[in-house]
Amino acid sequence: MTNELRVGVVGAGAMGADHIRRIETRVAGARVAAVVEPDAGRAAAAGRDAPSAQMFARIEDALAAEAMDAVVIAVPGPLHLQTLLPALEAGLPILCEKPLTPDSATSLRVIEAEQRLERPHVQVGFMRRFDPEYAQLREMIASGEAGELLMLHCAHRNASVSEAYVQQMLINDSVVHEFDVVPWLAGSPLTSVEVRYSRRNPAAPARLREPILVLMELENGMIVDVEMSVNVQFGYQVTTEAVFSRAALRIGDPLAARPGARAAHESFETRFAEAYDIEMQRWVDAVMRGDLVDGPNAWDGYLVALACEAGVRALSGGVHLVERPDPPAFYLPTHARGRQSARA
Repeated sequence: MTNELRVGVVGAGAMGADHIRRIETRVAGARVAAVVEPDAGRAAAAGRDAPSAQMFARIEDALAAEAMDAVVIAVPGPLHLQTLLPALEAGLPILCEKPLTPDSATSLRVIEAEQRLERPHVQVGFMRRFDPEYAQLREMIASGEAGELLMLHCAHRNASVSEAYVQQMLINDSVVHEFDVVPWLAGSPLTSVEVRYSRRNPAAPARLREPILVLMELENGMIVDVEMSVNVQFGYQVTTEAVFSRAALRIGDPLAARPGARAAHESFETRFAEAYDIEMQRWVDAVMRGDLVDGPNAWDGYLVALACEAGVRALSGGVHLVERPDPPAFYLPTHARGRQSARA
């Protein structure tokens, strides 16, 4: 590896194209050296944004050409497994957009494949952990400055969604982010999920029953509520209010306070633009210094897959427990691995 990381981007759709422009124009120490995209139109557009990149139709061809030092996976979730496995077999560091895979069984296959390597190579793209407001909130929680954290009130709102968006996607494509960031903020794992339905939004298409209220319980006894709305019309909002024993702190866009008002953002691409930039730069820096991962790893992605499966079951009613197996020593910090070995 030279002093510049050669990144291959797999998938040049909306997310992949955004990452290509990010690496080429805003990330230091890296360049797009390869693009894997079978669609000719998307490949041509990617070539204009990254003129020095080699173009491939399959990841296997890019790997055979030794065209990259690290991989960003930005294809749709159902295609992640078939992209992750050959990249892991080649021993390349990977930044994989969420989800790790669409279900826990295939996520477990990734976990098993990664453990054939000497250390974790996969970082999962839960970008909210890199958002400055989320980072500030986590620091306040950890410091105890505002007292004990008692509750979190979250809202995740889209102006509208595409015709392809169906009921389970409220969990798998949207609340999936809260399933990662809430335990990270609170420092406690998720234990159960419940979904409650409020009055249906008349703007929602017939195939969707929303908004929903997702109730999570954490191992420390804390309750978290997440309002999930995907047809609010006035823009894109992600907010979190933390209630402490001595204070309260709210992050995210202010509410549209009157009819006709617009939210500060129309999509996640602007709301989390800085988070994506920070995430990519920190990943590149981690790979270059040999750490490979600086953020949520494949085990985190597997736990989120388990939470999503419980959440989808909860769409039909009831409180559903979230399975939470102990992590393999492979995913523990070095000092924690030593303690686990001693106990064994």
